[in-house]
Amino acid sequence: MDRQKIFDFYKGKKVFVTGHTGFKGSWLVKILLMSGAEVTGYSLEPPTEPSLFGILGLGDAVGLKNITGDVRDFELLNKSLTESGADIVFHLAAQPIVRESYRNPRETYETNVMGTVNICEAVRLCGSVKSFLNVTTDKVYKNNEWAWGYRENEPLDGFDPYSNSKSCSELVTHSYINSFFGGNEDGAVVSVSTARAGNVIGGGDFAADRIIPDCVRAVQSAEPIIIRNPLSTRPYQHVLEPLFAYLGIAAEQYQDVKKAGFYNVGPETEDNLNTGELVGLFAKYYGEGFKSEIAPVDSTAPHEANFLKLDTSLLKSTFDWAPVWHTPEAVEKTVEWTKAWRLDPSSGNMNAVCEDQIKEYIKG
Repeated sequence: MDRQKIFDFYKGKKVFVTGHTGFKGSWLVKILLMSGAEVTGYSLEPPTEPSLFGILGLGDAVGLKNITGDVRDFELLNKSLTESGADIVFHLAAQPIVRESYRNPRETYETNVMGTVNICEAVRLCGSVKSFLNVTTDKVYKNNEWAWGYRENEPLDGFDPYSNSKSCSELVTHSYINSFFGGNEDGAVVSVSTARAGNVIGGGDFAADRIIPDCVRAVQSAEPIIIRNPLSTRPYQHVLEPLFAYLGIAAEQYQDVKKAGFYNVGPETEDNLNTGELVGLFAKYYGEGFKSEIAPVDSTAPHEANFLKLDTSLLKSTFDWAPVWHTPEAVEKTVEWTKAWRLDPSSGNMNAVCEDQIKEYIKG
C-alpha cells in the first residue's frame, strides 16, 4: 500500500465512523481530518477519563460532526447515516474488553451483534455509501492454541462473549454481503469488507484491562505494574498500522469491488510477543525507575487465550501491504506520546504530537 496515496484519497470524501470517541476511533478521525475528509462520527461519550478524544479536543474539531448515539438505536443510527451522505463507512463501535464481556455478556452481544445488524441495515437503506468496512478482531477464530497463524478461512468461533460476539458480527456482515450488497462481484451495490486486527498499542489508550494502559497508570501512580498473564502471546502492533490498513482496504474497494473481502491485519511473525516481553520493552523506553511484578495465579479468573497469531498473507498479496513499525518502535512511539502528554497535556501540544507521528508513519 502506498500510504501517502491512501491518505490523499480521502480529501473531500464524506466518511461516517461509528465508535469515533474510542481510542482507535479518535486516531482514525485525526487521520481523516488531516487528509481533508468530511467526517461524521456516531458514538457514545468517550469510554474513559481521560480519553484521547478529549485530550485532542475532537469534540470541537473543524470538519467533524459529532453525534452522540448508541449503535443499538437503529432509528437514530439510520437517520444519522442517511443525513451524512457518506461515501465510506467505518464500523468501529463495540464493547471491546474480554473481561467486561464476562461481567456483562448480554450488553456485549447487543452492542457487537445487533450493532452490526443495525449499521449493515442502515448502509443497505442509504443510497450514498459505496464502501463499508466492519472492524472486528483477531479473536473471531476458534483458538486451538497452535503455533501457526490463523487464516481467513479458519472456523469463526470465539470462546468468550466478546470474541464470540465478534464472530457473530462477521457472520452478520457475510450474510448482508450475499443477501443485499450483491456479493463482491462487478455490479455490487456496496463494496464490503471485514478487518480482523491484532492487539493495538499507542498513545492515548486508557482502557481498563489492557497492558500498556496499565503500564501508563503504574507510571502515574509510581507503583509497579502487575502483570496478570506474563506468557500470554499476542500480535501487538501500533494503532496506526491497522488504521492505515482499514483506510487502504476501504479506498481500494471503493474503486474496485473485487478487492473487497475478509482480511487479517497483524504484525510480522517476530512481533508476536508475550505480555512480559511487551512490559520489558515499555520499561526499556520509559526508564525512570519503572517497575513490574507478576501477579499470583488466580484460578478463579475467566478464560483468556494464551497464544494467538495471525497469517496476514492475504492482505499482503492483495494490497502489497507491509507493517512500517515493528513492536519495539511501536512501544517507543507510545512512550514518546505518553511522556509528551505528561509534560504538556494541552490539546495544541498533543495534536501536534499525533500529527507528527502520523506524518512519520506515512513517510515510513
